[in-house]
Parts: sequence; C-alpha cells; structure tokens
Amino acid sequence: MEAKAITKYVRVSVRKAKPLLDIIRGKKAEEAITSLSFSAKKAAKEIEKTLKSAIANLKSKEDKSAGAEIYVKEAYATEGPILRRFIPRAHGRATRIRKRTSHIYITVASKGESASSGDVTKKKAKKISSKRKK
Repeated sequence: MEAKAITKYVRVSVRKAKPLLDIIRGKKAEEAITSLSFSAKKAAKEIEKTLKSAIANLKSKEDKSAGAEIYVKEAYATEGPILRRFIPRAHGRATRIRKRTSHIYITVASKGESASSGDVTKKKAKKISSKRKK
C-alpha cells in the first residue's frame, strides 16, 4: 500500500530542493528522516515535514501492517508560481528579482506491496509521456 503527501508553495527553488529529494528517494523512511534532520539546508525542513505527513497518511490508511517497513517510493519537486519583486538600480532603472516557489511531492509505500502495482505505475508513466509528445 502507498500514500502520498504534497506541500505546495514552498519558498525554496526547485533547484535547491532536488538534491535533497534525490538523497531520500528509495531509502527507508526512518533513514530518510535522519538524513534530512542533519542537513543544514533550508529545504530539508520542509521536505522532512512532507515526508512525515506521507508516513502518517500511510499509517492511517493501513492499521494491520503498522510494523511493516516503510520506504520512500517517489520524491520530486515541481516549479510553483514565481513572486516578482523589483529593486531600484542606477539611472532610475529597476531590476526584477524572482522569488521562486516549489511544490514538493512525496510518496511512501510499505515493503509488503505486490509487484503488479509497479506495472500499473509504468503504464501511467507511458500514458503521461504519450500525452506530452502530442
């Protein structure tokens, strides 16, 4: 079984969040939380909150396998809206400052999951990629 959590409009750029998400992808949930808690990056705190939320969602979904091993199945970030601000410059000009935001998506699953569900996600990925080509 799997569960996901989404955090939207996080005030950190995708470029800074992706390396942290790459670190936790595929790891055990407890190991991922530990590695995020010792990270000095700003995005680590938001990613850790999202991961803990996904784990709580999974535990509320399944009562019988509470002791099952939970791992991070998917972890990715997409661009959110950009806040545009202006700063005064020389000769009466103004320069745009882009304050980027991101949406963080984390999916966790328990190890007792069947192999057939992986085939379903591959089919979904093919559908999505075929739609983008058009």
